[in-house]
Amino acid sequence: GAIETDFGGGAVRDNKEVNEMVASNTALGRVGLPNDIGSVVAFLCSDDAKWINAQRIEVTGGIHI
Repeated sequence: GAIETDFGGGAVRDNKEVNEMVASNTALGRVGLPNDIGSVVAFLCSDDAKWINAQRIEVTGGIHI
């Protein structure tokens, strides 16, 4: 899903219309925040995730469900 970052010229973060359009297509009703991704990365780097390997982990907030 789209994340409020500089990627794409910051359109999702800085353009209200783009942000609302993306949010309307997301099951959670909002765009992603950098911390949404960071939390997953931090978990995967922790000992709690030591048995996880070779997985595609969807971190999209349910976009296009």
